Amino acid sequence: MRLLGFVRGATGCGSGRLFVCHFSWAARPGGRGERPGGEELSRLLLDDLAPGRRSARGLELLFGLSPCLLALRAARRRVARLLLQAGRAGIQGERAELLRAAEAQGIPVVRPRRQKLDALCRHQVHQGVCMEVSPLHTKPWTEAREATPGDDPQQLWLVLEGLQDPRNLGAVLRSALFLGVDKIITSRKNSCPLTPVVSKASAGAVEVMDVFSADDLPSFMQAKARQGWLVVGTVGCLRPEIPHSSTIPVSSCLEFLWDRPTLLVLGNEGSGLSPEVQASCQLLLTIVPRRQLPAGLESLNVSVAAGILLHSICSQKKGFPAKGETEQLHQDLPVSSVTVERPRVAQHSSLSLPSEEERQNRG
Repeated sequence: MRLLGFVRGATGCGSGRLFVCHFSWAARPGGRGERPGGEELSRLLLDDLAPGRRSARGLELLFGLSPCLLALRAARRRVARLLLQAGRAGIQGERAELLRAAEAQGIPVVRPRRQKLDALCRHQVHQGVCMEVSPLHTKPWTEAREATPGDDPQQLWLVLEGLQDPRNLGAVLRSALFLGVDKIITSRKNSCPLTPVVSKASAGAVEVMDVFSADDLPSFMQAKARQGWLVVGTVGCLRPEIPHSSTIPVSSCLEFLWDRPTLLVLGNEGSGLSPEVQASCQLLLTIVPRRQLPAGLESLNVSVAAGILLHSICSQKKGFPAKGETEQLHQDLPVSSVTVERPRVAQHSSLSLPSEEERQNRG
């Protein structure tokens, strides 16, 4: 998704103010077929899904301390064996917890050398911990529990169309879990599967959350709109040479009012939302930059943009800690947990401060 920017010259509005403009996706040079960074994204996806990454038994190698520990706790995967790096001086903390959990579940534990783990993980950052596990899959969106009249009306579902970089997908999932997104829906077509790289990039968040998928995103979005949901898409930089012929209003994310169930839709890293998905949106949000930007820097990485957008929306949720409540939380913490030791400064005659008597004498 080409997220997210705003060119003042396209609308004439001042920085940070609500703006409405119209544009045509079809007018973008190259249309949907032009994907900046498409070759790199394809390489990342192919590397993530290379034949050697999955065994003949249909298992894959999960790596990293948090993904492995959370996978064991969630018990949603079948675990064939745990690989703990040999040679470490004692096993403590979360590694000890991981070992105890594996032994309690009867999971075989192997202690290979680091060089072996590096080769198995293709030199990914494994932190000395790997597990052979069954893969995770998305669920059909029809299995997602619909909101009932008694539920919080401030429901937020995040819809992802065609995210292909596993690291982007993982980072988005981590932010979504942290900020309180209710459900994640991905497009089944042209989207990265839930691979070990996704789990590592999400710090294991994907191990504890459900991710749903839809074969036909436009139909899904239109069905939710008929149920009274607000369908909000996202757009990036609007260059002055692109005519603004769309009838869908565009607003700064800072001006968005979250007052009913909402779908927030993010698009592909390179080409953004497809014309069909964008046409199913009722409103488009963008992030307004705080300065004029040179060509090529008008957009944000999709995972960064997702974090900004989600925080902007979720901070409106009733019960979200306000400033005063956050300060009260800090005051309620034990003194020992918030005590900060002042840095020690070496006493030096040229650096010492004068006493009150010395200042009076000088005056």
